[in-house]
Amino acid sequence: MALSFDESIAVHTFLTSEDRPIDEILSELTTRILRPRFFTLCNSLLLLLQDKRMLKSTERLIAFAILHHAYSSQPSSSNPFISHLVNATCDDEAEKCERAFILQLLGYGDSAGGKQFLKISAADHIKVFDPSAHAFPQLEQLQQQYCNKVHSETYKCLIKNAAVKNVVPDPDLPHGCDANSQEFDMQLRVKPKLGSGDRDSALVEMLVHFSLEGIGPQWIRPRPPMFPLQNSELVWVNADNSHELLWDHGMCADTSRGAAVRDLITKALKGPLAPAQQEQFLVELTNDLKLVYHCGLTPRKLPELVENNPLIAVEVLTKLINSPEIADYFTVLVNMDMSLHSMEVVNRLTTAVELPKEFVRMYITNCISSCENIKDKYMQNRLVRLVCVFLQSLIRNRIIDVKDLFIEVQAFCIEFSRIREAAGLFRLLKTLE
Repeated sequence: MALSFDESIAVHTFLTSEDRPIDEILSELTTRILRPRFFTLCNSLLLLLQDKRMLKSTERLIAFAILHHAYSSQPSSSNPFISHLVNATCDDEAEKCERAFILQLLGYGDSAGGKQFLKISAADHIKVFDPSAHAFPQLEQLQQQYCNKVHSETYKCLIKNAAVKNVVPDPDLPHGCDANSQEFDMQLRVKPKLGSGDRDSALVEMLVHFSLEGIGPQWIRPRPPMFPLQNSELVWVNADNSHELLWDHGMCADTSRGAAVRDLITKALKGPLAPAQQEQFLVELTNDLKLVYHCGLTPRKLPELVENNPLIAVEVLTKLINSPEIADYFTVLVNMDMSLHSMEVVNRLTTAVELPKEFVRMYITNCISSCENIKDKYMQNRLVRLVCVFLQSLIRNRIIDVKDLFIEVQAFCIEFSRIREAAGLFRLLKTLE
C-alpha cells in the first residue's frame, strides 16, 4: 500500500527542508506520520534512493536519516532496512559525504560521538564534510556488526528481474540533464504527463503511486493432480453447500467414564435410592465435577428424579447451575405438578445457589394456582399448608421480595383464611407493610 496524498506532501516537505536541522525533521516525523505507517514510508523512500538521480544530495541524506530513525528504538539488527543502510556505506559509486553520514547514523567507530551531527542541516553537513577525516570499513565487517543472518543476506526474488518497474523513463527529457540543475524535470516518472518542469509535483506523485513491488508477471500454476486413493485411505471432504456434515459428539469419548453414576441415576428415576447408594452418588460427583454432564439426566427426566429422590435432584441441579442447559431444567421444574418434593427441591436450591428471580416468581404463581384448582378438599388443605410454610421460609430467609407478589399472596391468604398456616402467613405479610 502506497502513501496517501497528505503523507506524501509531509514526506516531500521533510526531504526538501535542507536548511533545517535534521533532528528537528525527525522529531516532526512522528507527529506527521503515524508509527504503523513507518514501514510503508521507508519502502517508498527506499524506492527513491535506489536510483541516485531521483533525489538531490541533501534529500538523500534526510531520506537515510528517516530510514534509520524509524526503527531507532529497536536494536539495529531488528531494523528491516538495516542491510540497505549497511550496503549504502560501501557503495563506491555513492558520494563519500553520503557514506560518511550513514556511518554516523549507525554510530560506527570514531563516528560514534553521539547525535551532535544531527543538530545541523543536511546542507551544512555537505559544506563542512572533510573526506580525509573518515575511513570506510569493509562490507563484511559492517554486516557482522549490525546485521543478523536474516538481514545480512539480500533478499532475492526469482521473478524480481522479470517484473516491470513502476517508474518509466521520461522520453521528453534531454539526454545528460543534471539532476541538480533547475532544468531537471524528473528522469523517471510514475505515469506520463505528470507536469512539465514541476519537479516537486512529480516527486509527490511518485510517492503517492509507489507500491512495494513492480508490475510482475502472473505465473500460471496448474493444480497438481490427485494421487490415486488406496482402499485403506480416507477421502478428504471440503465442506460446502452440497454437503451437510454431522458431528458425532460421542466420538472418541471414554464410554466407561461415569458408568457408576449413570447406573445410579437410572435407578433413581425409578425409585428411592438406599442411603448407601445416595452417599456413593454424592462421592462420585464430588470426586469429578464434570461427571454431572455425563450422568444421563436430561430435562425431560427431571420430574421423575424430583419425585423419587429430591436430595439427588438438588445436588445435580446445584452442579448444573452454570450449564447452558440450566434454563431448560428450570422450565421443567416450574411447569411440573406441585408436590412436597418439588417444593423441597426449590426451597433447598434457594439456599444453595442464587436462582433467577423470574423462576422463583413463576414457581410461586404455579403453587398458588395449583392450590386454587384442586378439587379434593383434603388434598387442597394439605397443599395450602405446604405452600404457606414454603412462602414463610422464603420470606424469612429474604429469598424473595414480597413486594413483587404482595397482592397475589395476600389474596391467596384471604381465600384460605380458614387454614391456620394461611392466617399466619397473612399476619407475616402485615408486619412487612
